[in-house]
Amino acid sequence: MYDQTRAQQPSDQDRHTGRRSAAPEALLPPAERDAVLDRLRKAINTFADTPHEALEEAEGAFDDAAAHLANALAEQRRVLHESWRDQDPETHAEELRLALRQYREITQRLIRA
Repeated sequence: MYDQTRAQQPSDQDRHTGRRSAAPEALLPPAERDAVLDRLRKAINTFADTPHEALEEAEGAFDDAAAHLANALAEQRRVLHESWRDQDPETHAEELRLALRQYREITQRLIRA
């Protein structure tokens, strides 16, 4: 039976060591993140001289970030789905609980972002 309280608790290892979990991994790889931020900086720096072009550049940076994020989330979902979907019906409840925790963490990161 699913135990919601237990699923919301930190892992046993974190409780025993007293350590907090490491910060979550960035959703975008550094190269993609840097490219988007470079475009955004360019838009900001050129706004005074060419405001319309700067806004188009900023919009392009936003569109790139959204596309990269959608792709990254789709890949995380695919990997996570495969981790539990085709498992034997006798799959240990702990493995399923870990998958649920990962769904929860990703969803919470999206909501906080």
